[in-house]
Amino acid sequence: MLRFIVRRLLQVIPTLLLLSVLVFAWLRSLPGGPATAFLGDRATPESVANLERVLGLDQPIPVQYAQFLGRVVTGDFGTSTITGEPVLTEIGRALPATIELSVAALLIAVLLGIPLGYLAARKRGGPLDVSTVIGTLVGVAVPVFFLGYILKAVFAVELGLFPPSGRQSVAVDATDVTGFAVLDGLLTREFDAALDALSHLVLPAVALATIPLAVIVRITRASVLEVLGADFVRTANSKGLAPGTVRGRHVLRNALLPVSTTIGLQVGLLLAGAVLTERVFVWGGIGTLLADAITLRDYPRLQAILLLGALVYVLVNLLVDLSYAIIDPRVRLS
Repeated sequence: MLRFIVRRLLQVIPTLLLLSVLVFAWLRSLPGGPATAFLGDRATPESVANLERVLGLDQPIPVQYAQFLGRVVTGDFGTSTITGEPVLTEIGRALPATIELSVAALLIAVLLGIPLGYLAARKRGGPLDVSTVIGTLVGVAVPVFFLGYILKAVFAVELGLFPPSGRQSVAVDATDVTGFAVLDGLLTREFDAALDALSHLVLPAVALATIPLAVIVRITRASVLEVLGADFVRTANSKGLAPGTVRGRHVLRNALLPVSTTIGLQVGLLLAGAVLTERVFVWGGIGTLLADAITLRDYPRLQAILLLGALVYVLVNLLVDLSYAIIDPRVRLS
């Protein structure tokens, strides 16, 4: 197990190195540049040249990349050209909001998706199965930002059930401990603040969870159908094992292997969907930072967010691989 973890962690290094080259080359190939974006349309060529010299952008591309890589190795991702703050400070401040939103969306997708997919497979051809298949097709087809606007218009504006935007109401005097609004409310026993944060979390989490939920339902349904027709399940039934034992020990456990892989892959989609969801609900997380960085061509912030996003993605999929040994003891990670 330890050798497997070390080997997978070592594989992260060339992955991030290759990604850093791609991101660096892509950003430098874009028209304009951070100096032009920072100084605006009225900037003179002399002022642009001076700022590029200050930022080190007048150096040859390989030199710029080597300098960038050297800073990254020491944990220095540079300074944002938008705010002038260290990029890591900005990311550290916004990261809890995105983690809170992504975890809530993933919990909704997993806790609803696996039981729903399982029941749809068990009732194959029935009303539940047909409605589930249609619902998942709609869930995959509807863009996240469009669904976000619909949820906001119906449940926030028309019905007034949930707040339309933000993470907490301005009137709530909440204590900030970890940056996670709901968790902070529970830790400090400010339950009104926790409930307020939770009410703000519902709509964006539901919007962000839609596509992962649809995918998990479909994968679970297909996987359970395949396992239900396997010989070992028929053998278990012929031996007279209790239905609950067959379902839990033989069907669900074997069907969860592809589902766990899908959940790991959905993490990347959650990070991508968070950009749009956060913009719709003015959430103020990493997605908002990324969108502003793309609009204003903030190279240091873009590079840092993309690399850290890739690191999170790789680590989450490592955890998924480790979960194989727990779900199915036949899998040996060594």
